[in-house]
Amino acid sequence: MNQPRHLNRRQFLIGTAAALAGAALAGSNRGGIPTAQADDPTLEPRAYLPCVVRAAPAARSRVVHVHAPDATNWWHQPNYWDYLSQATVKMMVDRGVIELTGAVTVADAWRALLPDYQAGQKIALKVNFNNTWDCLGSGHAIDAVIEPVNAVVSGLGQMGVTRSDICVYDAIRALPDRFARRGLAGVSFYDGSYAGVCRTAAGFSDEPASRIVFHPPAGISLPASSVSNVLMNATYLINMPIMKGGHPAGGVTLGFKNHFGTINNPGDLHDTMNIVSKPPAYRADYNPMVDLIASPLIGSKTVLTIADGLFAAREFNQAPDFWTTFGDQVPNSLFFARDPVAIDCVTHDFIAAELGTGLPDDANNYLRLAAQAGLGTFESVDPWSESYALIDYRRINL
Repeated sequence: MNQPRHLNRRQFLIGTAAALAGAALAGSNRGGIPTAQADDPTLEPRAYLPCVVRAAPAARSRVVHVHAPDATNWWHQPNYWDYLSQATVKMMVDRGVIELTGAVTVADAWRALLPDYQAGQKIALKVNFNNTWDCLGSGHAIDAVIEPVNAVVSGLGQMGVTRSDICVYDAIRALPDRFARRGLAGVSFYDGSYAGVCRTAAGFSDEPASRIVFHPPAGISLPASSVSNVLMNATYLINMPIMKGGHPAGGVTLGFKNHFGTINNPGDLHDTMNIVSKPPAYRADYNPMVDLIASPLIGSKTVLTIADGLFAAREFNQAPDFWTTFGDQVPNSLFFARDPVAIDCVTHDFIAAELGTGLPDDANNYLRLAAQAGLGTFESVDPWSESYALIDYRRINL
């Protein structure tokens, strides 16, 4: 049920019932892994681009927020990842893509997101395992859970995508057993960290075609960074970040920052975007994350962003916790958008509402710069008490 956009927090939570009636440096993503070819010979980079022809933007960029209290059943028990309902998360993803596209069926929604898809083309899913360096992955800091990935794989299957063409990756962290072994059969998983490779090595290439082109101001130098072979071989990309705040450099870790796990030298980029300490390399008028999303290797392949706010975290490297703004529960939310700027704006605003003065005022400065670069729509409000004017924000309770 699509709820009115002027709901306050109490109305939002009550509306749910009515709808039912009707990673060595853990978490910092500093550093990467040495340049290497993937162990899988099929991952020799092929540089499929340009891959996506962008349609003319709608009057307002749509961001869909699906909230379902039954998505989790967690009360601070160990292993938070064991307390999710796959059926509920699948329902959330299905409803999210339908509302985002205006389609009637799940299959039609995915066809609208990948209108030029042809059998055999690879689809990459970028997940966030910033806090996991080994295959056991027993730490309790926030990381991706498998349920949204399984829901996406199932939805893609309804439009005819075979699982062997779906690649889930974090190129510089480990995908632990608790995650990959619960994935749907036939899907490929790729990773890599200093502690070793748990799945197939994501791999990087020295080929110029795989390198990100940065455009820093004069006097600022950035390291050469290459995109993982997984993404080089993919025609389409679905970005699946986690809603996380409290990053010591950027303030938030959302969709843009998620791609520090796509390139092989992310750690050396932090000084240029450190809004907290503002080192000599920092510039308010430049952020390397904008160049990542502007790159045809990343941005032009991205057909969808699904931001995981099922558990979420106030701090980038801490365990999940209850959020005051979500009625003293975990957020139990997923966010969907085709506009990478708009979805980071909305999820940033929910973090800002929760953290208050604990989040730097300019934590969303990179999004202003991205909007100025023509990458999407920037707007910032209190999502609990104000309405977006430029972003078509739609909140749905299940």
